[in-house]
Amino acid sequence: MAVGLRRADLDPDPYREFEKRFTLAIEAGIPEPNAMSLATVDEECQPWVRTVLLKTYDARGFVFFTNYESRKAQHIAGNPRVALSFPWYALGWEVKVTGQAVRVSFAESAKYFATRPRGSQIGAWASPQSRIISSRSLLDAKVAEMMHKLHDQEVPLPSFWGGYRVQPSTIEFWQARTNRLHDRFLYSRAAADGDWRIERLAP
Repeated sequence: MAVGLRRADLDPDPYREFEKRFTLAIEAGIPEPNAMSLATVDEECQPWVRTVLLKTYDARGFVFFTNYESRKAQHIAGNPRVALSFPWYALGWEVKVTGQAVRVSFAESAKYFATRPRGSQIGAWASPQSRIISSRSLLDAKVAEMMHKLHDQEVPLPSFWGGYRVQPSTIEFWQARTNRLHDRFLYSRAAADGDWRIERLAP
């Protein structure tokens, strides 16, 4: 942890900086390197957090997929401001993102859904995500029903399932240092020209 992060080390583009670190996290064998914490706020201003999986990213933002009737989707419908955290602590790194979540296109959702294992496709149809269910057997029965119904067909994209793209307003790169004097650099959008401003934060 003694090796620090310097301003000169950073790419001017936070997405390229993220890609560099994400690639290193994968190469280091970090379990589920695309796992990210997603924080939302409900209508009573109560924060909620859960883990979702990053499926793609580019200069437009970070994309994950979910049930559009889930709790997180309901929160996003009421308040699209969200936060993400990539906890690569085995490497002494964290990446934190704040921004706005917007639905991706139907075409993007359909393209990704087609790549999912068939069991996961069936599961998307069977699970009423975030709702109270009386038993596991009820869920298993719904899975069996959908498997029977679609046994000789391609599984279509559910109308209630798809992706969100988190469009960042800030991206912070955190690197652990000794004595808890960590290095932190915050990228934020400059209002005037849309370019990224980079500032060091105190640990």
